[in-house]
Amino acid sequence: MKIYQEKNGETLAIALEGRLDTMTAPELEAALKDGLNGVSELTFDFTKLDYISSAGLRVLLGAQKTMHKQGSMKVTHVNEMIMEVFEVTGFTDFLTIE
Repeated sequence: MKIYQEKNGETLAIALEGRLDTMTAPELEAALKDGLNGVSELTFDFTKLDYISSAGLRVLLGAQKTMHKQGSMKVTHVNEMIMEVFEVTGFTDFLTIE
């Protein structure tokens, strides 16, 4: 998986490419741990994300909890397969998906 980050003031945009799974989730988690300081708006771009596992969902949940305290988070450009995972797991109930 590749992680592309663009920070502009208090806004952080993260684009993911590939698979967010057990092997790659720790990489995203590490990027978020340092990257969310001072961020009030977080956007994930899933245009090139092919797959998400439960490990990836756990990282998104952690990011959502953090951003709920300090601002907002949204997920954009979700493909049908990942949207189905979000629906089955109930993530559509608390994620802002555009």
